[in-house]
Amino acid sequence: MDIGDYRREYTKGGLNRKDLSDSPFEQFEKWFCQAVDAKIPDPSAMSLATVSVDGKPTQRTVLLKLFDEKGFVFFTNYTSQKAQQISENANVSMLFPWTELERQIEINGKASKISTAESLKYFLTRPKGSQLGAWASAQSSPISSRQILESQLSKMKDKFTKGEVPLPDFWGGYRVVPETIEFWQGGVDRIHDRFEYRRDGDDKKWKIERLQP
Repeated sequence: MDIGDYRREYTKGGLNRKDLSDSPFEQFEKWFCQAVDAKIPDPSAMSLATVSVDGKPTQRTVLLKLFDEKGFVFFTNYTSQKAQQISENANVSMLFPWTELERQIEINGKASKISTAESLKYFLTRPKGSQLGAWASAQSSPISSRQILESQLSKMKDKFTKGEVPLPDFWGGYRVVPETIEFWQGGVDRIHDRFEYRRDGDDKKWKIERLQP
């Protein structure tokens, strides 16, 4: 199937250096809020790329749950494929594809586990069904049928009928400390605007460069 003729122009506007915050975290918050205001479905959804010990990349969509100047936090099962790959190679890449705004943000950095206390704080805010789901699924492991998965969930519902659902010891968060953050705005004739923030020695200082499209 040849889809080479499927194209459109990007016309929603450009991006200038003078309009950027000196802090990539402040710039991310600005664009994130604009994505929310634009009613983009799942604005916190991002593609997370990890690499195995033998150099094979894998991607999946996860949800960002917290960001501040310390980094970007997501949650997962610590026995999952992504967790295994992070244990082998902490370098990860995240991409927010806000195509409705003709924008994308790429974040590259190193991932590490957050504290149990931080994971518990978030876990307690999850709906009970999501809490039980974390207990029921051995994420990324093969399973022969959905019925078995539903049976596992039913067992967890019976086990934790009363009281709060405890935090699984195999579940929690990762914080990605960025080394580079790129803001991309689509442009006419594929002359896009790209600006990359890169750590400049001091963790609190960032070098900002325009990149060619």
